[in-house]
Amino acid sequence: MSGTATTTTEAPAPHAQGRIGLPTASALYIAAVLGTGILVLPGLGVEAAGPASILSVVVVLVLSIPLAGTFAALAGRYPDGGGVATFVRLALGDTAARATGYLFLFGVGFGAPVVAALGGEYLASALGLDRGWVAPIGLGFLVVSLVLNLFGLRVSGGVQLGLSALLVAVVVGVIASAAPAVRAENFTPFLPHGWAGVGLGISLFVWAFAGGEAITHIAHEFRNPRRTIVGATVIGISVVGAAYLALQVVTVGVFGAAGAQSEAPLMDLVAVNWPGFGPAVVGGIATIIVLGVLNAYVPAFANLAASLGRDRHLPAWFAKGAEPGAVPRRAIALVAVLNLGYASVFFALGLELETFILIHTAAMVALYFAGMVAAVRLLERGTIGWWMAVVSLVFTGALLALAWQNLLVPATLVVVAVAVTLIRRSRSA
Repeated sequence: MSGTATTTTEAPAPHAQGRIGLPTASALYIAAVLGTGILVLPGLGVEAAGPASILSVVVVLVLSIPLAGTFAALAGRYPDGGGVATFVRLALGDTAARATGYLFLFGVGFGAPVVAALGGEYLASALGLDRGWVAPIGLGFLVVSLVLNLFGLRVSGGVQLGLSALLVAVVVGVIASAAPAVRAENFTPFLPHGWAGVGLGISLFVWAFAGGEAITHIAHEFRNPRRTIVGATVIGISVVGAAYLALQVVTVGVFGAAGAQSEAPLMDLVAVNWPGFGPAVVGGIATIIVLGVLNAYVPAFANLAASLGRDRHLPAWFAKGAEPGAVPRRAIALVAVLNLGYASVFFALGLELETFILIHTAAMVALYFAGMVAAVRLLERGTIGWWMAVVSLVFTGALLALAWQNLLVPATLVVVAVAVTLIRRSRSA
């Protein structure tokens, strides 16, 4: 390929005979979005905003609906392993697509250590192990998810259906067990940290509702992509929204503005009425949750890496397996290096969860903004999808401004993408 890539304006061909139906697609969506956030975000939200963290959840939930709808509209029309990077390429060209792909693969990837650490934290607590076991257990989760995806979505997708069912069951169980301990006085003062706390809570809860974009990377594997992804999005956002709102209300109602007392707030909730027994159950289910989330994200990262290799934004060696129905094992190897590398740095340096969460969400918001700019250009003006894109563009622009302090990593990735273009042009001159 020449130094300056030619922008493709044609949409990828639809794949009506994919292997994944609505149940599995919905399971993948729920796992990607609901995920590990339920293990830590209710506690972090209370710490940031107190009882007003409920308001933070409501704001992000309401504004995530048009965002999810826009991604569903785009993925249904342009099903491709490149996901958002493909949408951006079609609308804005190769340099913008490269930057978008880097944001997801290298920026959103900062979430992998968080997922691993949460899994290690919960399982170690449930088994009564020393915290020194958190890192080995967390790394073990990453290895299991990577190995599972070497067998392809036919295997990992079937596993995901069962994992997501258990994921929903544990949320319902936790809410039901802790609800009797809710006290009205714990909801005051409602704004202990002012509106700035609500803003920080919104930044944190972007993690809670992020993940829908991951499904765009496997939309080409769906049977009838346009219909399936819309159905999965409606089911997924409904389940996730109800779960997070109810869980935040219960967390505030039980613990008040002080929040939970440990690194495992979900376990503290269950322990309120099931001391001794509940934490062990939640620790076991947390294992399933972590595997479910990683099982949804690993194929998204791998499909993206393969498509970036196909489009020469990464070495072409990674392109093998980018075609529908294939397993991108070379790309999975790259994902393994990134995930295990990030996690090793995280554990070795003893970094804070919030640091990696904010880097992850900042990269995610930048990715969303690029995707919404592309949507406004690609979707037919005046349609419902186009209006959802316009609303989402304003929303993600506001989130981008809110996350300005955490944009160093995303900005660096964009600079690298532009530098690659300049180097290619200079070589072809």
